[in-house]
Amino acid sequence: MISVLGLGNVLMGDDGLGPVAVRAFEAEYAVPDGVELIDLGTPGLDLLPWLADVDRVILVDTVRSGCPPGTIHLYDKRDLLRYAPTARVGPHDPGVKEALHALEFAGRAPREVTLVGVVPDRTEMSLELTPAVREAIPLVLDHLAAALAAFGAPARRREHPHALPPCWPHRSTLASAISGSV
Repeated sequence: MISVLGLGNVLMGDDGLGPVAVRAFEAEYAVPDGVELIDLGTPGLDLLPWLADVDRVILVDTVRSGCPPGTIHLYDKRDLLRYAPTARVGPHDPGVKEALHALEFAGRAPREVTLVGVVPDRTEMSLELTPAVREAIPLVLDHLAAALAAFGAPARRREHPHALPPCWPHRSTLASAISGSV
């Protein structure tokens, strides 16, 4: 089993990158059996059941960095476990490192983990991604496809992409970002 988990709060601007990217990937790509695409929102330590006993996990989220907004960082399981967990400073911190450490201790951690992280510009009340993060989405989708292929489950680009759900707040800006017209 391979899980692709989008982490973040779509009501907090760029923090919604993970769910938006997973929905965009689902619209653009067909995945093989055994791959789950899940908009997980902001699970905090409730992330444990989503990671426990799963063979491979790909996470999409925003990451803190001194790099410019929209910069993409790729991390593997070793990178994520390199440093001890730190105190969560807010309710939107996803607890990835904490969950992985707990599952490692219990012998139930995923064998392989990839995190596709994007540096946010603004994480404040908003339904829109900033231009820098929105423009990173096509490359994020490429990284998701590459990670699935590396895990032995290549995704196939749809000839006719699916429409995003009508209630999805980013549908017009997301569609233009995917098509490269932003």
